[in-house]
Amino acid sequence: MSTPRLLGGRYEVGRLLGRGGMAEVHLGHDTRLSRPVAIKLLRSDLARDPSFLARFRREAQSAAGLNHASIVAVYDSGEDRVTESGGASVPVPYIVMEYVEGQTLRELLNTRSPLDPAEAARITEGVLDALAYSHRMGIVHRDIKPANVMIGARGEIKVMDFGIARAVADANATMTQTQAVIGTAQYLSPEQAQGHHVDARSDLYSTGCLLFELLTGRPPFQADSPVAIAYQHVGQAAPRPSSFNPEVGPALDAVVLHALVKDREARYQDATAFRADLQAARLGRPISDAARGTAGRGGEATVAMGALGASAGAAATTVLPAGAPAPEDPRGGANTATLPAIGHDPDEEPRRRRGLAYVLLVLAVVGALVLLGLAGKSLLNRPPAGSTNVAVPSVVDKPVETAEAEIRAAGLVPESSDVASTKEVGHVVEQSPGAEEMVPRGSRVALSVSAGPDTVELPDLTDYSEDEARTALANLNLKVGQTKLVDDSGLDQGKVVSTNPEKGTSVAVGSSVALEVSSGKITAVDVVGKSRSDAAQLLGDRGFRIKTVYAESSETEDSVLKQSIKPGTKVEDGTEITLTVAQPPRPTPTTVTTTTPPTTTTSPPTTTTTPPPSSTTVVPPITTP
Repeated sequence: MSTPRLLGGRYEVGRLLGRGGMAEVHLGHDTRLSRPVAIKLLRSDLARDPSFLARFRREAQSAAGLNHASIVAVYDSGEDRVTESGGASVPVPYIVMEYVEGQTLRELLNTRSPLDPAEAARITEGVLDALAYSHRMGIVHRDIKPANVMIGARGEIKVMDFGIARAVADANATMTQTQAVIGTAQYLSPEQAQGHHVDARSDLYSTGCLLFELLTGRPPFQADSPVAIAYQHVGQAAPRPSSFNPEVGPALDAVVLHALVKDREARYQDATAFRADLQAARLGRPISDAARGTAGRGGEATVAMGALGASAGAAATTVLPAGAPAPEDPRGGANTATLPAIGHDPDEEPRRRRGLAYVLLVLAVVGALVLLGLAGKSLLNRPPAGSTNVAVPSVVDKPVETAEAEIRAAGLVPESSDVASTKEVGHVVEQSPGAEEMVPRGSRVALSVSAGPDTVELPDLTDYSEDEARTALANLNLKVGQTKLVDDSGLDQGKVVSTNPEKGTSVAVGSSVALEVSSGKITAVDVVGKSRSDAAQLLGDRGFRIKTVYAESSETEDSVLKQSIKPGTKVEDGTEITLTVAQPPRPTPTTVTTTTPPTTTTSPPTTTTTPPPSSTTVVPPITTP
């Protein structure tokens, strides 16, 4: 058994899943995280210039920052080295992506097409979801086509290859080995075909081409060569999808035609608007006035250049994009006209030849004057030679969606970040560079978007129910932290007693606030020995109902002798407690003693001889203390 090829010391390369113009895709295995991955190995000739590797790494890093359900995630990138038969060591760039079990949209179209209009709309809505997100992140795909859209096993939509097209396109300026046009011809936007600056609206045009093919089973423009198709993108109006599939309704026709408008200023300006119209058409709701207006005009009038090229005998001179090969003339050599001049029969009589020559001469003069007029207008409107600068629009105080659309319309790339601000949430607070500054086209414009204030004052939530407190905190972008039940609050069960931090404190937005919530329990405290009034107030504050009884006691009058609930006992709020209070004893009644007078006995008188008083007086002795 052969040892599998290992990339980066980590990724085992397995069986081939598919092959495209720029790369091969293999099923791989991440040995470190033990998960399946998809490994895309780019052609070695794309990486012979070291500057390409730097661009590729930079774009892969940007793509790796995209985190969206409709975008195939990029896990890693790097380059491996292989030895060619001649002994030369060649770098092979690779990217490691999320493995999606399913099939590409191209494989689905190869087995059945066209798709049901509702299914086609649903798939395209998924693609637009991915583009809306990537465009907000400042990344333009540049190569939307069925081969770059995955349909998962459960029907999920995944767009892949973000950033790779740009890396290759940027490298083409210095790579003479590869002069391929980046972007498949059937899905090129007119500005891509002409070599102009590409922005998010180019992706929307390509998505319109993709939707057209889903609805009809064929791209909007077909020809024998990629260059001829590119000319049609630039100068020929797109047909209605319903002309190929009668099941396509007028609303879907209008949405597709509006997406395929040649002038990017007149087509959908962002993926969100495109998706909204597409969903409205699928659900039978009204679409936007702009889309209805495009459909009412029958798409677009063919541009003047195409009309001139179709004139009898007029040879339309064509300007090719930089680096694009000239189409071959069937007779050999490079063809410098989109349409060959109308020939004439060599056997015609001289008079008719002269008449035709006069007609052709008049047409040539008229055509030359028209071209000179167009060229003069272009020169007058062109910025000074070598100048590619544009003015940065003023977007402060505008909603971020509007601001980003205006930045892109100016040919610049918005980069939004949230900042704390008292201004309305979602509105631009600051921009850099500032309004009206001249910067190179394609420059990034940093937008600071209000995420609301960074601190708020905590309100008094006392006596709120827990649910009411949670709602109040959520309205302030605060979260409920730990919730603690407390006894003896004096509040009903479930009511907020206090918060931590305390009310009136300034707290950071997004932080947590702890709540103390009443348990509804109260604890009896020892009030024996206290005065009745003090005991009643103490217990009443805790939520007891007081009942008082009195008992005679020698203890201090009005003091509590005992309580019916023992101290420390937890009971329900409002429980009755009986206090026995001392009162003085009643006074002892006074005892009345009755004295019986002495009984007198009468006896016969007895004669007693009393001696005469003595003249001597006896004085008791005086005792000195």
